[in-house]
Amino acid sequence: MENQQLGKILIIDDNEDLLFAAKMHLKKYAKEVTIEKDPRRIPFLVNNNSYDVILLDMNFTEDTTSGKEGFHWLTQIKEIDPKAVVILITAFGDVEMAVKALKEGATDFILKPWQNEKLLATLTSASRLKDSYDQVDKLNKKQKQLQSDLKKPYSDIIGTSASMKNIFSIIDKVAQTDANVLILGENGTGKELIARAIHDRSLRKDEIFVGVDMGSITETLFESELFGHKRGAFTDAKDDRAGRFEIADNGTLFLDEIGNLSMPLQSKLLTVLQKREVTRIGTNKAIPVDIRLICATNMHVHEMVMENTFRQDLLYRINTVEIFLPPLRERQDDIPLLADHFLKVYAQKYRKEFRGFKSSAMQLLQQYNWPGNIRELQHAIERAIIMAESDELDSRDFFFLSSKPTNDKVATPASYNLDEVEKNVIQKAIDKNGGNISKAAKELGLTRASLYRRLEKYGL
Repeated sequence: MENQQLGKILIIDDNEDLLFAAKMHLKKYAKEVTIEKDPRRIPFLVNNNSYDVILLDMNFTEDTTSGKEGFHWLTQIKEIDPKAVVILITAFGDVEMAVKALKEGATDFILKPWQNEKLLATLTSASRLKDSYDQVDKLNKKQKQLQSDLKKPYSDIIGTSASMKNIFSIIDKVAQTDANVLILGENGTGKELIARAIHDRSLRKDEIFVGVDMGSITETLFESELFGHKRGAFTDAKDDRAGRFEIADNGTLFLDEIGNLSMPLQSKLLTVLQKREVTRIGTNKAIPVDIRLICATNMHVHEMVMENTFRQDLLYRINTVEIFLPPLRERQDDIPLLADHFLKVYAQKYRKEFRGFKSSAMQLLQQYNWPGNIRELQHAIERAIIMAESDELDSRDFFFLSSKPTNDKVATPASYNLDEVEKNVIQKAIDKNGGNISKAAKELGLTRASLYRRLEKYGL
């Protein structure tokens, strides 16, 4: 037989001669053989390691015939790991005991002294069963993620402008590699759409795409969400849970808004990316992961590195290739295409017939500044379609945009002194956001640290 056809084996028996004999026989077939004569160490071993098969003696020194101890420890193992594959061993073959063992979760039952060939055959069969459990578990988790992804709206990237053609060219070049990609751009520019396009054109296209909004994950849930946890690791951990890294194994992991991570969380993320393995909360077992990493942020991460609010080594790890998505105001040629697309989508959704846009409406759409980018355009057209009274959208259907700044109606500053202009803009942003520094910084495209320095500079 081939070497290492088995995985990791744990044998628990108080007979040291039997333990060493079993280990000597199995070590040439198994990846790892662990032996233990004290059953009281079972909780520690099972909590901190993952075994493909556990061989458990039914009778220890306190009780050599009833099998009571074996059933007790079988129950303990199953409580810690419900999917554990356990083979019970005993010198007292008893049909009723065997049936009871199987009903209580044992995979098989073997008598000692055993024949080595019989032992190996039983372990091989049990190991294959464990593999099938793991595969089903992984498939179930991926299926749930895929079901969630299918509910998300997805359409092809729309654009014929020079900037978008350049982005398409970059996607074609980078998609076929496993290079880490960092996508930069304002909110609403379609960063996740670009990430999915890279995945769909990659060698991992038949595997799963897992997206994570890093801005919505609290510090306390970060490790649980990304790395997973063991049942009982904390108060609400009622079941074993795979983290997003495990679920994305062999596929693509998209970390959106990565610039929002605190420095301690950046450090934890960097460690995982360097080692290519995760450890669930509540265990010491490292789980290898093979992912294609794509990150995105609307923040100025290079400036954040200079301000010591984003780790330089993490930036080097995630930005092998950078893609900058221009805001919609710099893609005016694409607005008619995008507008027509959303018109068709929402006309169908609300069962309305539309011939298109009047020239006044399209002129307004192309002149408007679109601070919310494509997402704002999408919502504007949906709202217009709901409220429209004719079969052709005109500028009056977008009345809610008229009070907002447009490209050709930008207020002329009282002074062109750059410091004065910046001071006035900062003051307006703070006033608009009711003194909320975080919101003002986000609207200005600055980090909190950058904004605080400017406030001090201008005495605001």
